[in-house]
Amino acid sequence: MEFKEVHLKSRPKGVPVADDFDIVSVDLPEPAPGQVLLRNVWMSVDPYMRGQMRFAPEGSAIGGGAIGEVVASAHDDFKEGDFVEHHQGWREGALSDGRGLRKVDPDLAPLSAYLGVLGMPGLTAYGGLLRTGEYKDGEVVFVSAASGAVGSVVGQIARIRGGVAIGSAGSDAKVTALKDEFGFHHAFNYKTAEPLAALREASPEGIDIYFENVGGPQLEAALEAMKMWGRIPICGMISNYNDQGEPSPGPRNLTSTIYKHVCLRGFVVTEFEDMRSDFVNDVSGWIKSGELKYHETVLEGIDNAPNAFIGLFTGANDGKMLVKLA
Repeated sequence: MEFKEVHLKSRPKGVPVADDFDIVSVDLPEPAPGQVLLRNVWMSVDPYMRGQMRFAPEGSAIGGGAIGEVVASAHDDFKEGDFVEHHQGWREGALSDGRGLRKVDPDLAPLSAYLGVLGMPGLTAYGGLLRTGEYKDGEVVFVSAASGAVGSVVGQIARIRGGVAIGSAGSDAKVTALKDEFGFHHAFNYKTAEPLAALREASPEGIDIYFENVGGPQLEAALEAMKMWGRIPICGMISNYNDQGEPSPGPRNLTSTIYKHVCLRGFVVTEFEDMRSDFVNDVSGWIKSGELKYHETVLEGIDNAPNAFIGLFTGANDGKMLVKLA
C-alpha cells in the first residue's frame, strides 16, 4: 500500500519554514508474522519536536505521536479495527511489531483526545503539576502558554482542586477564553501587559507554583513573584527553541531562589507512566462532568503537517495542534 510521509529535508535554522520538509511516498507491504499495518487517522505536532530536529538525520521521517487504525494484522495482540496510539509519527501508514503500541478506546473519548488532553500533553500537565510541582490543594499556580494543550490543563486541574489559576497567553481572545471558558481566575496578554505587574495584581501575596512553558521575561517575573518555598516545574522554554548561535539570556534574578528557597526542577513526561491509570480516570471524569474543557486546532491532510508545526511558533494554535489524516 502507498502512503505519504514527512521527511526532514534540512535542519531548520531559526523558526522552521516549509522548505525544511519533504513530502514523500512509500510502499508498505502486508504485515509479516508478528507485525501490524496501521493507517493513521490523527497526527500530533508538538513544540518538543523542534529540539529533536537539531540532531535528526536529514532525509529521515519525523517521529511523533499518532493514532492509527489496524488495517491488517499478523500479531496475536492486535486485530483489524483496533485503534492504537504510537510514536512513529508524521506518516499516513506504518508497519509495527507491536512494541510501543497502546490501545485506545474510542468510546471513552474522541480519538483526537488521546493525542491531547488524554495523551502526552495531558499527562505532562497532570504529572508536572501534581508530582514535580508538588501541588497542594488551594495553592496559587501561574502557568505560561496557558491556552496551549499543556497549560490549559494545568490551570484547570489547579482550579478543580481548589487552587487559584493564573495564566498568560499571546492574544486578547485567548485571554478571554482562559477566563470565560477554562475557568482561570486571572489571565493576561504577555505581549501587552508587564508580567510582574500582572502577577502582583492577580495575587498580591505571591504565587506558590510557576509551571514553566516559555522562559525569558515570564520566568524572571515569576521568580520575583514567588512565595517562600515556591516550586517551578520546568516543562519547556519555547521562547528559546529557535535560537541561532548565541542562546537567549537567562533570568537576571536567580538569586531569588536562594532567599526564597525556591526549587526549579525539569522533567519529562516519561517520569509519569505509573500515574497513567489515575490520570485517565481523573481527566476523563472531569471531561464528562464538564469541569475540564479543551480546544483543538485541526489542519487536514499530511501535506499540511509542516504548516501545522510552524504554526506552533507563531501562535496559530488554540489548544492542541493536530493534523487529521483520515
